[in-house]
Amino acid sequence: MVALSPELRQPARIEGDRSHLARRLCLFLALLLVGMAVVSLGWGASGTSLTRAIADLLTGQELAAQDRVVLMDIRLPRVLMGIFVGASLAVSGAVMQGLFRNPLADPGIVGVSSGASLGAILAIVLGGSLPAGIAAIFGGYLVPFAAFAGGWLTTMVLYRIATRRGRTSVATMLLAGIALGAIMGALSGVVILRANDRELRDLTFWGLGSLAGANWPKLLAGAPIMAMALVFAPWLARGLNALALGEAAAGHIGIRVQKVKNLAILTVAAATGAAVAVSGGIGFVGIVVPHLLRLASGPDHRWLLVNSALLGGVTLLLADMVSRTIIAPAELPIGIVTAIMGGPFFLWILLRNRGVLDL
Repeated sequence: MVALSPELRQPARIEGDRSHLARRLCLFLALLLVGMAVVSLGWGASGTSLTRAIADLLTGQELAAQDRVVLMDIRLPRVLMGIFVGASLAVSGAVMQGLFRNPLADPGIVGVSSGASLGAILAIVLGGSLPAGIAAIFGGYLVPFAAFAGGWLTTMVLYRIATRRGRTSVATMLLAGIALGAIMGALSGVVILRANDRELRDLTFWGLGSLAGANWPKLLAGAPIMAMALVFAPWLARGLNALALGEAAAGHIGIRVQKVKNLAILTVAAATGAAVAVSGGIGFVGIVVPHLLRLASGPDHRWLLVNSALLGGVTLLLADMVSRTIIAPAELPIGIVTAIMGGPFFLWILLRNRGVLDL
């Protein structure tokens, strides 16, 4: 038997294939996410120390009441919510960019954010006038439920407008999304005119986005929806990869193009609607994260969607750590931090793709 050289034993690698980089990046981002979560648990304006709490647990001592409240009831749900929201927004952006075949696509393009904002505004301004029985049923879930319902209903209307004879037009969806966003914004303005000073402060803080209100009930309200969308999203990878060749080519290789579109829209609606419902408006994560990963490891959605979830969680945890310490003991809305981080990057993407956009 002829012995093969070590070079010949290695599997052939197609030139331009960056899947090996994507796999390594996936492992790195997973470790980075775990590290960021641990750091975030110990990061804050209070004097609570994660190291001290771990040492107490290892030596069999009971946690101090303050440490237990800060770590378990304030920071831990906030960290988990940051991971879920960041992952949901980033994966939604990756799906939308693959569906529209445009690096500037964003989850808000389908009207989910505008509809969710209108739902939350209605709940904040008009929630006090609801019958006591209905208010008791929803309790603290009223604003998240209203935001999710608003985003979902807006997406369903958009889908009906863009679908004709069983086929969904991506161009019609884009233009209709812009129109519906303007309508939702106008309706939100009408409702805001009825708000009092306290409600206006709540609306302003909610609209800028924040994880300050994170708690276990709110996390349990939104996390299952976001988790289902994140688990399902990788099943869209093959269809989104095929759509990069064009709808006609994707259909010729056996992809059910219309089904991929439908499932992609529903996934984005669920993930973004739930994220906006629990955290408010947080921008640029859905644009910046997938684009960075495409530059680093290529456009293969089999890895792009998974890595987007990991990097999205890392990005939002980092932004949250900045937001709650930069002006401590006060807190800067996280939407401002992501806008400062993402705005210049968005302009760079726009300038980089001027040749593509000037059609």
